[in-house]
Amino acid sequence: MILSLNWLKDFVDVTDVDVKKFCDDMTHTGSKVEQFELLGEEIQNVKVGLIEKIEQHPDAERLVICQVNAGEKTIQIVTAAKNVFEGALVPVCYCPDGEKRVAKLAGGMEIKTGKLRGVLSEGMFCSIAELGLDLHDMPGAPTDGILILNDIVECKPGDDICDVLKMRDTAVEFEITPNRPDCLSVIGLAREAAVTFDRNLTIPAPVIKGAGGDLRDYVSVSIESDKCSRYCAKVVKNVKIAPSPLWMRMRLRAAGVRPINNIVDITNYVMIEYGQPMHAFDYACLDGSHITVRTAEDGEIFKTLDNTDRTLSSDMLVIADSKKPVGIAGVMGGANSEIKDDTATVVFESACFDGASVRITAKKLGMRTESSSRFEKGLDCENCMGAVERACQLVELLGAGEVVGGTIDVYPVKKPLATVAFEPEKINRFLGIFLSPDEMKKTLEKLEFKVEGSVITVPSFRDDVRCMNDVAEEVVRIYGYNNIASSSIVASMTQGGMSDSRVFREEMSDLLCGLGLNEIYSFSFIPARLYTKCGMAEDDVRRKSVEIANPFGEDTKTMRTTSIPSMLEVLDLNSSRNAKSASLYEMAKVFIPRENVVTNIHGLEGTLPDERIKISIGFYGAGDFFRMKGICEEILKKAGIKTAKYVANQSDPTFHPGRCADIVLGDTVLGTFGELHPVVAENYTFSCPVYVAELDLALIFENSSLEKEYTPLPKFPAVTRDFSLVCDEETEVGTLEETMRMGGVKILENITLFDVYRGSQLPTGKKSVSFSVTLRSPDHTLTVEEADKATKKILGALEHNLGVTIRS
Repeated sequence: MILSLNWLKDFVDVTDVDVKKFCDDMTHTGSKVEQFELLGEEIQNVKVGLIEKIEQHPDAERLVICQVNAGEKTIQIVTAAKNVFEGALVPVCYCPDGEKRVAKLAGGMEIKTGKLRGVLSEGMFCSIAELGLDLHDMPGAPTDGILILNDIVECKPGDDICDVLKMRDTAVEFEITPNRPDCLSVIGLAREAAVTFDRNLTIPAPVIKGAGGDLRDYVSVSIESDKCSRYCAKVVKNVKIAPSPLWMRMRLRAAGVRPINNIVDITNYVMIEYGQPMHAFDYACLDGSHITVRTAEDGEIFKTLDNTDRTLSSDMLVIADSKKPVGIAGVMGGANSEIKDDTATVVFESACFDGASVRITAKKLGMRTESSSRFEKGLDCENCMGAVERACQLVELLGAGEVVGGTIDVYPVKKPLATVAFEPEKINRFLGIFLSPDEMKKTLEKLEFKVEGSVITVPSFRDDVRCMNDVAEEVVRIYGYNNIASSSIVASMTQGGMSDSRVFREEMSDLLCGLGLNEIYSFSFIPARLYTKCGMAEDDVRRKSVEIANPFGEDTKTMRTTSIPSMLEVLDLNSSRNAKSASLYEMAKVFIPRENVVTNIHGLEGTLPDERIKISIGFYGAGDFFRMKGICEEILKKAGIKTAKYVANQSDPTFHPGRCADIVLGDTVLGTFGELHPVVAENYTFSCPVYVAELDLALIFENSSLEKEYTPLPKFPAVTRDFSLVCDEETEVGTLEETMRMGGVKILENITLFDVYRGSQLPTGKKSVSFSVTLRSPDHTLTVEEADKATKKILGALEHNLGVTIRS
C-alpha cells in the first residue's frame, strides 16, 4: 500500500511530523513502513517562466532566442522548440545565481548556463518527459514540444513547477499484513496515524446533491449466490468523459495508479481512499434493466478489460445482465461494458464478495488485480455504501455527470458486530505491563472499539479481533513494545523433561543400536498395494486403514496399520542396491481405525484412529531366526518382563509357517517375529532369508517392571544335571522349560538348552532335546540326595504332563 501524505492530511493533520518520525512511529504501532519517497525532490530550480519576446537566432534557422520572465529576473534561453510563443507560460530550468545553485531535471540531469551557436542560453524549457511525467499525468500535452501551462493551471512567473503541478508529495510504502485489509486504504491508515500521534480523525460523510429521478427506472439487482454478501449500486446520467482534474491525477500518481479518465479515476480514487474496490459499467452496454450476481456456467467464455478471453467455471462468481456476464466479481470488469468516450450513463457498483472465492477465481484465471488482492483478504460489508456515495460525491465535484436519485442496497444478512470480553487484569498479566482499565479503554476507543462494562464491541472493519489475545495486541502496540519494562519471570516454573514412556522409548532405541541395528524413518502413509505385496488376504483386518481425504496421490493415501510393509520396502531398497546385508529398526507409528466418536481441537466431531508406536526390526545377511529371537529377548529383558512365552504362529501369511512365533504375556500378544514367507520374498529382490519383527511398544511399557532388584552373589555351590528328553516333534522347547519350572522344585535356578537331535536312532515323529539344569540352595550346600530328588521331581512332571521320557 502506497500512501500519499498529502492525501492523508485530508483526514488527520500530521503536517508537523517529520517523515522519518512518521515512518518509525507507524512501524512501532503495527503499520510497517518499507520505504518512503519524496516526490518532486529531484527536480530543482524549475520555475514557471513567461516568454516575453522571441527573436530568430542569427546563425541558426531552427533556433530562436527567448527573453523569459522567471520571476526573480529575466533570462535568455535559446531553444529549438516549435510550439513556443510570446505570452506562453512554460517550465524553465535555470540557475538563479549562475553556477552557485544546481538546476536538475527528472533523472538527475543537470542544466547549466552555456552558449548555443555563439548565443548565451541561461537555461532550458521543459517537456513533460523532462519533468518525469507522461500523457496519463498530463493528457493533451505535446510529446515532442514544450509543456504550455496557460490552459492547464493558474500560475505566475517564478512559481515552483512542482508546486504548480502538485508534484511535491511524500509517498510512503507500507507492508500491510493479510489480517489488516482495513489498512489498505487512506482512511484505514489515517485511523492508525490518528492514534499513533494522538491527533483528531475527521472522516466527513459524503454529501450528494442529486439530480432527481428514480434509480429503479434504470436498473434492479438480485443476488443468487451466498458468495456475495452485499451489493450497492447508483446510476449517473449525462456523463461527460474527460480527464480528471490535476489534483486527482497527481494523487493517483503518488499512490502508484495510472490516471485514465474521470469516471475510471473516481473508482480507483475511492478504492484507495476507502479500501473498497468499485466498478463502473456503461449502462448502454447492459442488456435489460436487471443485474444478477450469479455463478458462471462451465465453459462460459468472457472477455475481460484487458481484451483476453477467459474460460469460466461454475465455481466462479460473475456480475451478469439478462444475457451475459459483464464482470468477474471482485477481479475485473468486461470489455463488453467498459467506459468509453461516448458513455452517457454509468452504473457504479460497490459490493462485498467472499474472499476465498475471489482468490480461487483470480488464481485459476491467472489475473491477480488490485481489486482481487483486497477482496481475498476479507473486506468490510459496511464500507460498501459509503464508498458508492463517495464516488457519486466526486462525480458532482468534478462535474462529470448527474446522480440519479435512490440507491440499490441488496444486503440479505446484515453482518453482526463481534464482541470480546474486556479483561484488563488478564491483559496486564499476559503482557507484563501495568495499565489501568481506563487507559486500556481510552486506547481501544481511539481505535473505534466500543467498551461498555466488561464487553468490547469490535468495529465491523476489524475482523481480526476475536479473543483476549487480539485485544491485548491492540493495547500493547499503541502502548509501545519498547515501553514494556524488563522484569523477571514471575510465572510458576516446571522443570522440563521427558515422560516415563518417552524415556522408555529412548532406552529401547539405544538398546537396539547397541545390538547392531541402524535406525530408519519411513512415511506413515503407504500405497495400499503393499498389503498385497506382504501376502495379506483381501479380508485381512489389517487392510482396514484410515484414508487421507486430500492425499498428494494414491501412494500417499493409506495410513499404515502395520509397520512391516515399510520395513520390507527399505530392506528391499538396500538389497536392490547390492547391499550384502542390512540390520534395521524403526520406532514406527501406525494408525488403527476405531469407531468411537471424539472431538478434535478445532471443535469438529470425527473419528480419530488409535495411534500406536511399533518396534519394527528387519535384517538380512546378518543372522538367522535365533538372532531375531535374541533381540526380542533383550527387549523384554530391558523391560523387566520375565514370564513371556514364545508361541509358534503358523497363520500369519507374511511369515514362514514353520519359522514364526508370537511373544505372548498371559493373554496379550506383545509382538510377532520370524522369517519372511518365501512367496512374499519373491515379491522383492531378496536373494537370502529375511527376518522381520513387529512389537507393540505401548504394551511392552504397560507390562514392564523397571525397578531393579539386587541379587547378591550365591554363597553356596550349584549342582548341574544334564539329561536328554525324548518328546513328540510338535512339542516346543518352551513348553518343556515351562513344565520343568512348574514342577514345584524351589531350588531350580536355571535351564539351558544345549542340543536338539533328530535321527534314525529315534522313533518316527520324535526328537531328542538336551538340557543342562542348574540347582542351588540359598542357605546350604546341596547334597546328592537333594539333587537327585529334585531331578526326579522335574522328570516326573515332564512324563506326567507331556509324556516325555529320558533318552537311553
